[in-house]
Amino acid sequence: MHNSEDNSKKNGFFLLVLSISLATFMSSLDGTIVNIALPTISESFDVSTSSVSWVATIYLLVMAGCLLIFGKLSDSVGFKKIFLSGFIVFTAGSFACGFIPDFFSSFDSLIGSRALQAVGGAMITAIAPAMIAAYVPFNMKGKAMGIVMTVASLGMALGPTLGGILTQYLSWHWVFFINVPVGIFAVALGTKVIPNENGSKNNDGFDKKGAFLIFAGLALLLFGISEGQAMGWTNPAIVVSVILALILLALFVFNELKDKNPLLELSLFKSKNFILMNSIVALIFFSFAGINYLMPFYLEYVLGYDTSSAGFILTSLSFSMMIAGILAGLLFNKTGGKKLTILAAFLIAGGYFMMTRLHADTGLSFVIVCLILIGFGLGLLVTPLFNMIMNSTAKNYQGMVSSLTSLERFAPMTIGIAVYNLVLIQGVLAISSHHGITTTAPVNIKLEILSAGFDFAFFIAFIVGMIVFILSFFVKEEVHPDYLEKADDDSAIMASL
Repeated sequence: MHNSEDNSKKNGFFLLVLSISLATFMSSLDGTIVNIALPTISESFDVSTSSVSWVATIYLLVMAGCLLIFGKLSDSVGFKKIFLSGFIVFTAGSFACGFIPDFFSSFDSLIGSRALQAVGGAMITAIAPAMIAAYVPFNMKGKAMGIVMTVASLGMALGPTLGGILTQYLSWHWVFFINVPVGIFAVALGTKVIPNENGSKNNDGFDKKGAFLIFAGLALLLFGISEGQAMGWTNPAIVVSVILALILLALFVFNELKDKNPLLELSLFKSKNFILMNSIVALIFFSFAGINYLMPFYLEYVLGYDTSSAGFILTSLSFSMMIAGILAGLLFNKTGGKKLTILAAFLIAGGYFMMTRLHADTGLSFVIVCLILIGFGLGLLVTPLFNMIMNSTAKNYQGMVSSLTSLERFAPMTIGIAVYNLVLIQGVLAISSHHGITTTAPVNIKLEILSAGFDFAFFIAFIVGMIVFILSFFVKEEVHPDYLEKADDDSAIMASL
């Protein structure tokens, strides 16, 4: 009888982690599967490349604006309601993206459907780490978070390949339809395995003003930064967007300081360790965004690989992240988070340094070693760092802090793409101007100049990586008293998963 109960609990824990993992899988898959279909969508609706980019841009803007809102709501009304509602909205939005645009012969309806999909994406992305903190026994959180991050890496790795196959052999609609069966399964599974709870019931006087300010401020900021290169940094729309964003974000801070039930509890930032850990998250994803964005261009423009080959080469980074994620989950409770964080930061900085050595004649094996090193370091870093952040804060702030970490991944990556793109372009222009390169220069000299531009951008990533490595030595493993309660038998069961 006892063995039967243990097996039941073991299966329950496994299904719970699987349910949470599906959220990170879908959000990671959607982040990479859609972009490869954009040229086909552009041709289908006969719109320009700048117009079709809004299929990706609107998703980023809405996601960024909604993350903190749903993190706060989950603390008030409960994780299960927000999580399952998010899957329903995301699935409905995915179906709408594939069906409605053709039905109404309208590109604008695709943009609207992507916005709906982003709302659902924010709901499930914001609270996935919080659900690990809330429902998984303390000494098994590392293992559970490792599984979740591994599945997220799998989604990121499969996105370009799966998106290319679906677009080429079926149609672009299927990069959205693929989410529907996964979403239906996730809702059915989550309904059964996610514990029922009612939240803190502290939802009186929801911070509506703060919600508006953070949504509008972040959306305008990311719009200005992401579109600045294409529209011109002195374009009135870009200048006004950035200025308005800074004003709204400043007003958000003032509002949170005086609101009795703030969207973001700023008192959390009184802890230097909390600031330090969250700063590392933001910096590492800012630097990773540059590498992730620039490498396809380096592989295609400098080394001469075609698109499919470049995509295949880049999967080495994602798969090394998967392996490291599993390893980090297994080691977290044995070695502690700080040691893993220091080691991971060292590997990432080392990978970034190696990338500054890339040239026009660099061999493929060297490139793959760089990618594997960076991916392994990133996979080894995320699990312990996220666990330490969640473990250092009170349980009633789980949703809020979880959404904050999601925002610290999401917004810096968006900003990083714009910054590294600008660094690459300005670096190439400065180098070519200094050396007097003209349009009649031999191709090999042009490639060397272009490669030097990439080196300059990669050097920026190395500097950020070194800052993260230094900061990692000052991280402290603090556990909030809420998590120091007596462990129950479930921890032993979870350990056997």
